[in-house]
Amino acid sequence: MPRTAPALMVAAIALVVVGSACGRDSSASPTPTDLPALVPAPAGATATPTPDTIADNGIHLHYQVNGAPADVMNAYKSALKDKGWTVTTIVTSGGGGGGGATYTGTNGDSYGVFDGGGYGSTTYVDVCAWASKPDEPNCTRGAR
Repeated sequence: MPRTAPALMVAAIALVVVGSACGRDSSASPTPTDLPALVPAPAGATATPTPDTIADNGIHLHYQVNGAPADVMNAYKSALKDKGWTVTTIVTSGGGGGGGATYTGTNGDSYGVFDGGGYGSTTYVDVCAWASKPDEPNCTRGAR
């Protein structure tokens, strides 16, 4: 084997490694600026808020929705699933014109807490999302 063969082999291997890394799928966890695109606004929301930054590089969104709490939260659960979220119901309540629900969910590595409730035809929905599940996923309710 010629003396340059080992050097050429090392160079070829390095080129393959670098080339495969450059063509790699960039499916890394989303950043806080990517998170709003993963979270749908509830149907009937009166405004789409600017996300607040919360602990663990998360975001918080607060919506006011014209609609009965059970209907709004059931529709929101469907909208989350349509956006690719796997949703778990933590609690639901209802009766006497009021109620609500709290869901958690994952979308790839992202984690979310979706909490909504109200009375009559007004429902408040708080959404918190993180690029990955934090140790303590606290989603504090927004101002009413």
